[in-house]
Amino acid sequence: MSTLETDLGRSPAPGSSGGRAVAGGEARPPAAPAERRPKLMRQTDLIDRVSRYNPDTDEALLNRAYVYAMKAHGEQKRASGDPYFSHPLQVAAILTDLKLDDATIAAALLHDTIEDTATTRAEIDELFGGEIGMLVEGLTKLKKLDLVTKEAKQAENLRKLLLAIAADVRVLLVKLADRLHNMRTLQYMRPESRIRVAQETLDIYAPLAGRMGMHEMREELEDLAFREINPEGYAVVSERLNALAGRQQHLIAEIEDQLTRKLADRGIAAKVTGRRKRAYSVWRKMERKSIGFEQLSDIFGFRVLVKTIDEVYAALGIVHTTWPVVPTRFKDYISTPKGNDYRSIHTTVIGPGKQRVELQIRTFEMHEIAEYGIAAHALYKDELGSPTEVLARESRAYAWLRHTVEMLSEGSNPEEFLEHTKLELFHDQVFCFTPKGA
Repeated sequence: MSTLETDLGRSPAPGSSGGRAVAGGEARPPAAPAERRPKLMRQTDLIDRVSRYNPDTDEALLNRAYVYAMKAHGEQKRASGDPYFSHPLQVAAILTDLKLDDATIAAALLHDTIEDTATTRAEIDELFGGEIGMLVEGLTKLKKLDLVTKEAKQAENLRKLLLAIAADVRVLLVKLADRLHNMRTLQYMRPESRIRVAQETLDIYAPLAGRMGMHEMREELEDLAFREINPEGYAVVSERLNALAGRQQHLIAEIEDQLTRKLADRGIAAKVTGRRKRAYSVWRKMERKSIGFEQLSDIFGFRVLVKTIDEVYAALGIVHTTWPVVPTRFKDYISTPKGNDYRSIHTTVIGPGKQRVELQIRTFEMHEIAEYGIAAHALYKDELGSPTEVLARESRAYAWLRHTVEMLSEGSNPEEFLEHTKLELFHDQVFCFTPKGA
């Protein structure tokens, strides 16, 4: 756990040397009433979650990691009053949603033990092996990225983060899951800490998740940060979105039904789902285009998932011959994928009720990569080489990270490195072609 997360507060486990409590007796929000606290996930529940996608999971390893971490954290508490062990357990649960390998799940359970208990790296190596020990130590070394302090310090902390995740990309996956759970429980932190953590999440962690192709996690991190940084803006946009969703629920169902039937009539078994855009995404678009909520025309988006690339383009033809197309709103990220491995067709048509309908058409495999990014490269399967080596071969997103890390050895001064990395995280993708299309 980074020192930033220690703002969550805990009391030390009996006999532990590393446990921390909130310093100086500072006030913090009251603990949640006992009856409202969620129950800890049982060992069997965690193993069941992993077994659903990995039938060959090492149950003994996960059981040992669960019991060891629970005992190591002992009576430590979070600021919410929950047992501290609930945090690494929820981090592990988030990673099961990403279908990650046993070593990563075990590292998630153990990721705070070296820093916050009497546990040592040698002990982790002895009990769980060097691979898990390396992951836990890599996470232990990551200190807070305090983006409101001196830039030289920011740059050095960012260097540590990128070097750690370049050594093994699973460090990044655990770190992002760790940040996501802390953002979900942000209300228990001190007010001044909440703002700092939320800003850091919006500045570094959310864009980093996006550059790694993990769009679902990026969007949730952005929304949670937006809610803390601009609660009034978040409340206004959310209220408008909820009201609009209530009024147009029948239209969403109609579009889903029409699309599904039209594709089925042409022999394409497609899964069509409508989704409302998140508050931060809408707010950012309003700011970028200097428009009001009423002027937005693509509050709802629809995903069309099919089995093959041929069916993607066949579905596109059916859509374009059924409804009028908005000419400037077509993008083919299949022929020209984004740098984070994202592939999909984007198009906008004038659909039922003369409403603009934004569509994303892609295969089920492309969708998995679009949602889970580098985590979708099946790290739990048997592959030639380590997970990091597999990603180096398969992932364009990981290539970006490797390129950034290579710059570390060029000796640029800290401020230049920080500025360059922020630009890399935030810059929009631009394609440039020669007259021959190269």
